[in-house]
Amino acid sequence: MLALVRSLLSLGFYSAAMILSLALIGSQSLAQDWPTKGVKIVVPYPSGGGVDLLSRALAYKLQEKWQQSVTIDNRLGANTLIGVEAVAYAKDPSTLLLTTDASFTINPHLYTKLPYDLERDFWPITQLVSFSQMLVVGQRTGINSMAELMELARTKPEALSYSSYGPGSQPQLATEIFKQKSGLSILHVPYKGIPQAIAAVVGDEVSMSWSGVVSAKPYIANKRIKPVAFGGKTRSPSFPDVPTMTELGFPEVDANVWVGLFAPKVLSNAVVQKINKDVLSVLGEPSFKANEIDGKGYDYSGLGPEEFNKHIKAEVLSRKAAVKLSGVSL
Repeated sequence: MLALVRSLLSLGFYSAAMILSLALIGSQSLAQDWPTKGVKIVVPYPSGGGVDLLSRALAYKLQEKWQQSVTIDNRLGANTLIGVEAVAYAKDPSTLLLTTDASFTINPHLYTKLPYDLERDFWPITQLVSFSQMLVVGQRTGINSMAELMELARTKPEALSYSSYGPGSQPQLATEIFKQKSGLSILHVPYKGIPQAIAAVVGDEVSMSWSGVVSAKPYIANKRIKPVAFGGKTRSPSFPDVPTMTELGFPEVDANVWVGLFAPKVLSNAVVQKINKDVLSVLGEPSFKANEIDGKGYDYSGLGPEEFNKHIKAEVLSRKAAVKLSGVSL
């Protein structure tokens, strides 16, 4: 680029300015033409969970907008590492990544070395939504509140177990911090994904787990599981009677999650801005917001590339303390 600028300057100021302007217009024109073929969105979570369902709803609307096929590729394993690495290494301009905060704000503190780097490999495009996970217990436990859960854990130290969607996942971090602060003993049982972790609570394989509203709501409605706490700072409008962990005296237990869209660095910034604009237009549609965001217990985020990047960097620092407190390492 520097060599190009020098050669242009040799032509004279006005000629150089004109050529650079034309180059910029050409770049913007190419961005408007993206995508020129089908797009694949890699989701490092299993099908059927809240993140997957949101990704499919978004893909359906983007397919209409872009007039190209938009497919979801569920790449599971290693606490999202497999899916994220696949996008970073492929460097495919028609492949995007939709994942949660765990990939970029928690994993750096769990692993001594990651196979990907946010700054080197990815453009943050849009933070779509955020939500607080709820702590749910199985109906057969007989637990109706956090006070009853803690009493049972004290009187019968081997009675309680919890599921997660793998070592280092949000449910494990939140529960291990809770155990550290409360002094209680609760057995960890990892599963492959969010649906399996919740199914374990429903089927009485474990006593409890953390879940987003969208995954837990059907089972709560059928009285198969019961919510006893939220991990965020404020109560959920969907369950206003369920207290937060902060209210219960455990402000360190932060089970907030965000979902974001990322692109490989092979894409230009102009294309990234276009994708962000298109995604925000979908998120802002009244029917989409009502059915896929508000109706699923999510909070609309809509952060653009610059704001999203700053948010991630700030959260990397805050998550470091949480991971250290949990005692979890991989």
